[in-house]
Amino acid sequence: MVVLGAEQSDAQSLPFQATLAKLASVLPEKLRRPRVGIVCGSGLSTLAAAIRDVVEVPYASLPGFGKSTVPGHKSQLAFGLIGPGEGVPVVAMLGRLHPYEGHGLATVVYPIRVMARLGITHLIITNAAGALNPDIAVGTIVVIQDHLALPNLTGMNPLLGPPAGPNYPRFLPLSSAYSASLRRLAFLASHKLKLGLDALAEGVYAWVSGPTYETPAEGRMLRNAGADVVGMSTVPEVLVGKEEGLEVMVLSLVTNMVVISQKYRSIKEEVEAELAGKPVVQQKEETVSHEEVLLIGKQKAEVMKNLVGKIVELIASESG
Repeated sequence: MVVLGAEQSDAQSLPFQATLAKLASVLPEKLRRPRVGIVCGSGLSTLAAAIRDVVEVPYASLPGFGKSTVPGHKSQLAFGLIGPGEGVPVVAMLGRLHPYEGHGLATVVYPIRVMARLGITHLIITNAAGALNPDIAVGTIVVIQDHLALPNLTGMNPLLGPPAGPNYPRFLPLSSAYSASLRRLAFLASHKLKLGLDALAEGVYAWVSGPTYETPAEGRMLRNAGADVVGMSTVPEVLVGKEEGLEVMVLSLVTNMVVISQKYRSIKEEVEAELAGKPVVQQKEETVSHEEVLLIGKQKAEVMKNLVGKIVELIASESG
């Protein structure tokens, strides 16, 4: 078991004031108080196309920010407006940070804490995920209703260490981590966009640390434990968003089916057939690649962009 040190979650020592001061110096007044935060997953940075009057701020210019090194992720915050008229001010992470890149968990979730201090009230997190549930097809957008986080249960939790402040809960309840009101808006947005009944599904997200894809046995275990999709991100951001008092939703784009073989290739049977002079039929071994993930992300980019944009508009219209 790996227990990450207090450095991972000691939010009280992070350079919030320096970060906020830098943002205030480069953003026009109308973009300094975003209402909605958006996290763009693998291959989904094109969500920024839904934003107008964009001002992009590189992570490298912001104290406390790490650098995203994963293909399909940029390293920028994009500030701008979504929707008609004056629009809704938003901030989007064009590329997230992951523990498997070598970032401490405090760095992974630092952008979420910054967004909260900028004034966002709603957080829309997107990711690319593998389907564990055979009834969920590639290309489906899964509205997450719960999660299964093995790293959290074994000592890899962004809330380890001192509380982020005196008014933060020591023990954070997660039974309502995924906002029911935002999930409702996702399905209303899908209806308004005429995406079809099969475009969206509901499910449970399993967080694994990565960067390896799951073995068939691991995939089978997660499926049997009740997870519908699996990925290497998101849950740390959900936890901190909830801790910061935000309404949080997660949209998982299914980019591949997790390889869960019903029957393993038997080398014993192959050798026995070979020794008996019988033909050896080798079972084809399936695999998953990051290129496949990026391809589906590219194919569904327009759908995700329109869906997130419509959700933001509905947030504004319902909250006034």
